[in-house]
Amino acid sequence: MSSAPTSDGRPLLEFRDVDTYYGELHVLKRVNYEIRAGEIVCLLGGNASGKSTTMKTVLGIVRPARGTVLYRGEPINTVPTSERVRRGIAPVPEARRLFPKMTVYENLEMGAFTRTDPAAIQEDLERVYTLFPRVRERRGQLAGTLSGGEQQMVAIGRALMARPNLLCMDEPSMGLSPAFVEQVFEIIQAINRQGTTIFVVEQNANMALSIATRGYVLQTGQVVLSGTAKSLRENAMIREAYLGEIKTA
Repeated sequence: MSSAPTSDGRPLLEFRDVDTYYGELHVLKRVNYEIRAGEIVCLLGGNASGKSTTMKTVLGIVRPARGTVLYRGEPINTVPTSERVRRGIAPVPEARRLFPKMTVYENLEMGAFTRTDPAAIQEDLERVYTLFPRVRERRGQLAGTLSGGEQQMVAIGRALMARPNLLCMDEPSMGLSPAFVEQVFEIIQAINRQGTTIFVVEQNANMALSIATRGYVLQTGQVVLSGTAKSLRENAMIREAYLGEIKTA
């Protein structure tokens, strides 16, 4: 579950002037992101801003019409999703997307589908169980019978079973109770402290900026702001639009 930093100082993941389309619809417009090894980077934005398209572009589900996505300094525009997972990019998709009629254990096994190292897989399974004691308790239960918070734990655990360098999380707080949201973000920090770089797309700006190193703000497919989490928290536009603060006359 550790992430080896890039030895030459290059970003772990980089978007260079990326344009993506759905048919005629121009979704991402000359987007530039940079995620360095060891960081937690958050991507903020409202509905239809291009956040989920960003994540699909990282994973290879959507391919850029123009521009380049680089991972460890190498272009990956044409690399299929399964190969990206093999190289160390693992998703925690929006709405969890577990296999509901498979057990928790079987879902975790699916996370290791690209691996051929049984002893290390078992070791990572124990790490997931240590991180999520409730997942250990529920390992024989059908995933579809779990609560939303428990499903999110399994989804994170499944991604960690790929032993990723880069964990890509799409709206991890969606549909969770406030108590579970706090717990999930504490877990994200714990995973990062173990050495995994994290790119998180999130509508809950307050929580995301409380744990992030840096952040980007996306509006209608364009990056309109970027900076350290601290600078974004202090930005008047962010405070009003995303942190629920109203300007007084």
